[in-house]
Amino acid sequence: MGKTAEILKNTNLKFTPCRESVLDLFARNDHALSHAFIEKHISKSFDRVTVYRTLKSFEEKGLIHKVIDDNSVTKYALCSDCGINHHHDEHVHFKCEKCGQTTCIESIDIPSIKLPEGYQISDRNLLITGTCQQCSE
Repeated sequence: MGKTAEILKNTNLKFTPCRESVLDLFARNDHALSHAFIEKHISKSFDRVTVYRTLKSFEEKGLIHKVIDDNSVTKYALCSDCGINHHHDEHVHFKCEKCGQTTCIESIDIPSIKLPEGYQISDRNLLITGTCQQCSE
């Protein structure tokens, strides 16, 4: 059994060609991927809705998490330690202003924030923009 098939089996997801293609694309990239990027780089035989449902299933199973960039574009990144309906993705995300890639910096957690009484946090996101290591060289 291949690595992709094993990952899908371990998360109780049925093996499909689209899921295989999308998961393989994430494995080949070290940065967050937009829906448009994914559609462009996988087989043309998968329609937009199938790709969307694949991403939604992966997010629900803790394989990927959402990253919102400075242009309000939703991107997705592989999770390193997440589970079903419970993400541990409250780390810094960095978007390079030169190459446009968004990466997870898991070694830096989002600091705790105390909101005024009556406010409740449902999600936390911290995006830092600048120049990535590769573009700085």
